[in-house]
Amino acid sequence: MPVSLTLKNLPDEVYARLKDSAQAHRRSLNREAIVCLEAALMPRRIEVDERLARARALRAPLPKGAFSARDIEGFKREGRP
Repeated sequence: MPVSLTLKNLPDEVYARLKDSAQAHRRSLNREAIVCLEAALMPRRIEVDERLARARALRAPLPKGAFSARDIEGFKREGRP
């Protein structure tokens, strides 16, 4: 059964970050707080197959062979001292 929770004396910085995150994810402030609490208190272990499937799905729309290993190394080091 869902219950209500009131947060008091929430630091301004925490509130601002939660509000920004809620806007970025197009969620209400309440829903964003619930998502954050669930992620922190009830993390779900992602199986290897699921992680690989996600990585492949992210890579699928990228052009094949567009970057060489040398290009990738350069991108990783770009902006670093």
